[in-house]
Amino acid sequence: MNELEGENIIAGLTWLDRRPKSFDLLTDAAVREIHKRLFGEVWDWAGVYRLTEKNIGVPIWQISTELRTCLDDARYWCDHKSFDPLEATARLHHRLVWIHPFANGNGRWARIMADAYLTKIDPDIFLDWSGGGTLNADSAHRAAYIAALRAADRYDFDPLGTLVRSIAR
Repeated sequence: MNELEGENIIAGLTWLDRRPKSFDLLTDAAVREIHKRLFGEVWDWAGVYRLTEKNIGVPIWQISTELRTCLDDARYWCDHKSFDPLEATARLHHRLVWIHPFANGNGRWARIMADAYLTKIDPDIFLDWSGGGTLNADSAHRAAYIAALRAADRYDFDPLGTLVRSIAR
């Protein structure tokens, strides 16, 4: 991550912490706005859904539909306490990464979205996604994180739930 990107993410996190209480995190407009706030100084297209197919994520024509379903599910989980806060957060994070709506920044954005969602459910829990280290490409923690996401792709949410519980503070 370069310096400008880091500064932009910090500015986006500051904005997110100070957002109006009326700001509904679980909307299409919100997910775009958050991505734009996090990366808008780095990429002109920040906050715009990707327009090309990738080897990861849903087809571009399904992004809006899948995201709407994901956000509606997350709202239901919160409102009906379908899962404990960490399980709901892990599942939301996975779905956001699985959809992969943007051309870049999806992992960081999805972790920040998950953090904001968890704050709404239980403001006393903090997730240290770095696991006390880093999520650099060559770290063992990142390998476990990616493996847990891939297991969730196969509907095995236990590894991701375990990982999220292990990083909860």
